[in-house]
Amino acid sequence: MNPSCARCKKIVYPTEKVNCLDKFWHKACFQCEVCKMTLNMKNYKGYDKKPYCNAHYPKSSFTAVADTPENLRLKKQSKLQSQVQYKEDFEKNKGKGFSAVANTPELERIKKNQELVSNIKYHEEFEKSKGTSAAAGERRNSNGVPQYNVQHEMHRGYQQHQEPEPQTQVYTPPAAPCAPPPSTGKRYRAVYDYAAADDDEISFVDGDLIVDVQQIDEGWMYGTVERTGDTGMLPANYVEAV
Repeated sequence: MNPSCARCKKIVYPTEKVNCLDKFWHKACFQCEVCKMTLNMKNYKGYDKKPYCNAHYPKSSFTAVADTPENLRLKKQSKLQSQVQYKEDFEKNKGKGFSAVANTPELERIKKNQELVSNIKYHEEFEKSKGTSAAAGERRNSNGVPQYNVQHEMHRGYQQHQEPEPQTQVYTPPAAPCAPPPSTGKRYRAVYDYAAADDDEISFVDGDLIVDVQQIDEGWMYGTVERTGDTGMLPANYVEAV
């Protein structure tokens, strides 16, 4: 038994039958629901089991949501929560001026390298400052009066006299150096240049050989520069044993 056409409801014979969208059509009845353009199996588009051309194919649209009192309340509550969260985040990050960065392996490696460089730089500056402070034989106060290193003067055998003056302490210049200690025959080599800060000290340059050296204390020695023949006091941290 031959089926009926979905459009004209007449009998569809096999020679003119189109089977599409779960229905049977005459070839001439298989048309767009809007413009009535005759379609085929290649250019039709089905919607709700009805054929449409490409131009009149129904577009899907979103259903508008009614602004009910409940929806308006939820919308307002969501907006307030967003504002509260924004203020909390703003207060937390206020004054920081930077964004948090994840501690990746690469950043950890760079951080360790920077710490190592800082430590090396610190030790270099410390060694330089230590050598400079040990070489300083005399400092001056704000009034321009010489202020001698007490420990240095005591080891050189000078006697200090302090004259009472209001608000200032003035030390008298040293009298005469003590006799040099006996020679011990030790030899040292200078590792830095040193300029004598007083008459009983000796000057030398890096590489000079200093003979007949005797240790006076941890900070000072007594010896003779072999190159110049000068004999006197010298800082211990400017030379090394040969």
